[in-house]
Amino acid sequence: MATDGKVITCKAAVAWEPGKPLCIEEVEVAPPKAHEVRIKVVATGVCHTDWEYLFETGKGMKFRPFPLVLGHEAAGIVESIGPEVTRVSPGDKVIPLFLPYCGECERCLSPKTNHCKKNWTNMQAGVLADGTSRISCKGQQVYQFLGVSSFSQYTVVPDTSVAKIRSDAPLDKVCLLGCGVSTGYGAAINAGKVEKDSSCAVFGLGAVGLAAVMGCKVAIARRIIGVDINPDKFEKARQFGATDCINPRDYSKPIQEVVVEMTGGGVDYALECVGSPAIMNAALESTRDAWGTCVIAGWTETETMSISVEKLLMGRTLKGTYFGASALSSAFKILKQRINLKCLPHKMKYSVTFITFCIVFVILC
Repeated sequence: MATDGKVITCKAAVAWEPGKPLCIEEVEVAPPKAHEVRIKVVATGVCHTDWEYLFETGKGMKFRPFPLVLGHEAAGIVESIGPEVTRVSPGDKVIPLFLPYCGECERCLSPKTNHCKKNWTNMQAGVLADGTSRISCKGQQVYQFLGVSSFSQYTVVPDTSVAKIRSDAPLDKVCLLGCGVSTGYGAAINAGKVEKDSSCAVFGLGAVGLAAVMGCKVAIARRIIGVDINPDKFEKARQFGATDCINPRDYSKPIQEVVVEMTGGGVDYALECVGSPAIMNAALESTRDAWGTCVIAGWTETETMSISVEKLLMGRTLKGTYFGASALSSAFKILKQRINLKCLPHKMKYSVTFITFCIVFVILC
């Protein structure tokens, strides 16, 4: 391509400091170095984690340096590759990944986890393997949120943090696989291992929660209860497979007590998809003793849960999941086979203006 090996000037939504609106800026995106891939971002999702980091950093989120470009749920086309890259080629459709997959370390080779640590520390700090970002603005380095930065028209990621997808994949749909859908669906299928004819409760019906509902349905759960304080989400949840939808604000008692009464003792599986310790506790307490399983998929980094030990001693299992506990070598193939992409929630595309993007970013989240 004509831009191969050259700095690309493009638009990006830059967060200059915590708590302030994004600014549309011209940024420079440097060419990829060894084992790096430069991507033209075609579609990006708006994940609550992006909003939370911008407006609640230091509360539920660890501090990461500013200025930075947010966005970590996207799909695009490889513009160019650095030396020693063999996984993808220019022109390939890809999904950038905030969780790496080197395919060689102990964790990648284990069926027990997807927690590859290749470049993990640097990506969490917003830089690549050499300790620097590939994005700059006004002569200043701009950090890459979770090593991705999909709120830029171009970005650079490690070759261990990119997944090649089919050439006919609709990028405005599959961008959701970069976070929300993989996380929620995997929470049900991989982490929770939801069984046929079981009962489930999904707390939070955003993109992650809807994907969890979908996972429960694929597992042929008998009953799937969606829980959310926004009743406008219930219709979509039913389309995805929820058999019941309840609003905690409609009850005078704690919602976990409502779920226990509805199910005659509690659900077999509860999936927390919000990231609130209070809701995590409610999800755990909504499960049946002796064998109930609660999976935490909602994201928070600094908050803590307060659990009655008796709840666990009575046979419940509490576990967490990151990116749906999916081994990335096979996750997208499985998702493609089982998910109807036409049903996925609409996500933003770069066909809208960047000013509209910033306004909607605040409204949606």
